[in-house]
Amino acid sequence: MAAVQFILHYGGHWLVPLVIARVVANKEWLRFAIVMLAANLIDLDHLLAEPMFDPDRCSIGFHPLHGWVAALAYLAALAVPRWWARGFGLGALWHLAVDYGDCLMQGA
Repeated sequence: MAAVQFILHYGGHWLVPLVIARVVANKEWLRFAIVMLAANLIDLDHLLAEPMFDPDRCSIGFHPLHGWVAALAYLAALAVPRWWARGFGLGALWHLAVDYGDCLMQGA
């Protein structure tokens, strides 16, 4: 189970955004994908936690950039009329979805 969770988690963070970008951004999909991948930087909030990494901890609701207020900000970014803001918002929301899936697999 741990191997499947690992593949789903990291594949979700690093491969699926490429597919999403290809579907939603057409010609500029690679630039859009890079911005979506940059949204993984929301994981920097893990530096505030003690311990920094806990494989049994659910990130959603624990880390500040993985909470509901942050999710609302990422959702609001989708309404900004700039492609990079929408890309970041979509990437961050996708990041939260992947982490939420991880929480479900942990039974959290």
